[in-house]
Amino acid sequence: MPAGTDSPKVSAMKEWTRGDPAKGPTQAPLARGGKLDADTLIGAYRAGIFPWYSRGQPVKWWSPDPRFVMRPADLRLTDSLRKTMRKSGWSVTFDRSFETVMRRCSEVPRPGQDGTWITEEMIAAYCELHRRGFAHSVEVSWQGELVGGLYGVALGRLFHGESMFHLKADASKVGFATLVARLTACGYVLIDCQVPTAHLASLGAFAVDREEFLAAVKILRDEPPSGDAFVTPASDAT
Repeated sequence: MPAGTDSPKVSAMKEWTRGDPAKGPTQAPLARGGKLDADTLIGAYRAGIFPWYSRGQPVKWWSPDPRFVMRPADLRLTDSLRKTMRKSGWSVTFDRSFETVMRRCSEVPRPGQDGTWITEEMIAAYCELHRRGFAHSVEVSWQGELVGGLYGVALGRLFHGESMFHLKADASKVGFATLVARLTACGYVLIDCQVPTAHLASLGAFAVDREEFLAAVKILRDEPPSGDAFVTPASDAT
């Protein structure tokens, strides 16, 4: 169900009060510590803030400048990726295995990263967001085996991407491209990619000033999408 201003799920949430995201450091945390739970996360996302920290550290809350974003309608697909997506072995589903996707994102090694920021505390909080209908997963299977996926948080017509993984070449790209097509069809305007990566830049993501991003959040967070982007089609296929 779209979570607009008429939804009791949103109206009952507390607002962010631990620092102005428009005035915080550009490349350092806006705030540290505090409780990581579903209510706090919704308040943070509605203010344009996200958590990012390592195991053993206090929670760090970020509002970087610039912010990396993508317009769903601007997704760039290479001919090679289009060809890959047409192969009959792929299956893409939504919200079937949320916790599994989060755990795979935490477990699969990434070049240049030592360990994971997806802690047990974070998994518990986002699983609660999923139960409330805010957090969503994309599962990518190849010939029946889970080989990729991603998860994030949807508020209004804005999707906040959190993390992705792949065990097969292009699996995360297949999942992301399928998700973007669904977001486009349902009237989503912006994807928050948070921080720059070469992978997302190659797909069409770009940097915007924090002020511009926060202004968009204030508008889009309470605009209901035109449909449910996270319903798996009967075919379960791309």
